Amino acid sequence: MTEETTDRHVRVVLVDDHRMFRTGVQAEIGQTETTGVEVVGEAADVDQAITVITATRPEVVLLDVHLPGGGGVEVLRRSAAMMAAAENPVRFLALSVSDAAEDVIGVIRGGARGYVTKTITGTDLVDSIFRVQDGDAVFSPRLAGFVLDAFASTDAPPVDEDMDRLTQREREVLRLIARGYAYKEIAKQLFISVKTVESHVSAVLRKLQLSNRHELTRWATARRLV
Repeated sequence: MTEETTDRHVRVVLVDDHRMFRTGVQAEIGQTETTGVEVVGEAADVDQAITVITATRPEVVLLDVHLPGGGGVEVLRRSAAMMAAAENPVRFLALSVSDAAEDVIGVIRGGARGYVTKTITGTDLVDSIFRVQDGDAVFSPRLAGFVLDAFASTDAPPVDEDMDRLTQREREVLRLIARGYAYKEIAKQLFISVKTVESHVSAVLRKLQLSNRHELTRWATARRLV
């Protein structure tokens, strides 16, 4: 760390539904005397996140995209007033395993100041947190292109109403189904049961009015989700 960084201070809330990941991030960046980052709260789902953020009013929230209760976009929606505050606004930095364009664009449209993937180093994450605190926009290198394409293009596609009917977790399951993953593989990757995967697939089929996984795959491929 540089001397300038260690002289600074930022209050952070961690929002992620995997406790071990939160513990790892806390250990990596939460040594306040060294990093300048003070972790003032943690949350594992949308409701917890809103409660903790409201109570602590941190400068920066590290926000996972896929959360129980509606996902990161729901946290952003319910935090709109805090983000827009004239004094001491709360700023959000998405920190996710996903590098899918729709996830990046979704949270940026929702008001997040940046998006980095979980492959980021501790040092770079601390730097990103301080940059977001200062009002900068921060992205992992290739993700910035998604945002530029989405916001700068004059012929950007309209909002996909079918996609908006799906929850973040349903979108994640849909993408893995379209990539050819078996239910057991999806369950292992997402840390959920096979029965839960089946429930998500059934919900997606119903909402999109499709009949089977082959139609799901064609639907996802047509929208470049695979």
